[in-house]
Amino acid sequence: MFQLPSIPTAVVLLAAVIAGFTDLFRFKVHNLLTIPLLVSGLVYSGVVGGPTGLMQSLLGALLGFAVLFAFHLMGGIGGGDVKLLAGLGAWLGVVVTFYVFLASALLAGLYAVVLIVTFGKVHETWINLQIVWYRLVALGRYLGAEDRVEVAVLRPDRRRVIPFAAVMAIGLITVLLWLRLGG
Repeated sequence: MFQLPSIPTAVVLLAAVIAGFTDLFRFKVHNLLTIPLLVSGLVYSGVVGGPTGLMQSLLGALLGFAVLFAFHLMGGIGGGDVKLLAGLGAWLGVVVTFYVFLASALLAGLYAVVLIVTFGKVHETWINLQIVWYRLVALGRYLGAEDRVEVAVLRPDRRRVIPFAAVMAIGLITVLLWLRLGG
């Protein structure tokens, strides 16, 4: 059974819950939280685990950054979410960071389906998915699009925006419980 030490678990839970609340209520994840989270994770891992621990921390941070960065470039996710997963990755390492991303992405997808059905936006969503597909196929031509998430949160109907940091907090809790129960 895999278990994280208690200090990293406490740090990432606290950071994820704080980020989740600020994302829910302000649609923002602050650098004041994410940058110290990243740096402290690298330092802690380097001190406790030596060079191997530091390398695992660095790889976790890079994975956390990389898996969300493309979505950020396409305008579908905020930069704070990217930095949050990088910071969590610095504390969690590669494997658990991947699990947190996977759980968070699945939860966000379920939440998106609920929003689509609730607001009756199936046709609009289908069109948006086609646009995303064309952007991926074009490999960069449309990556700097103007319809970024930062613009979407300013719209009056911003209730349809998914606060990914809040979903990530739930994903993190889900993964930690799964690991604790013997996953």
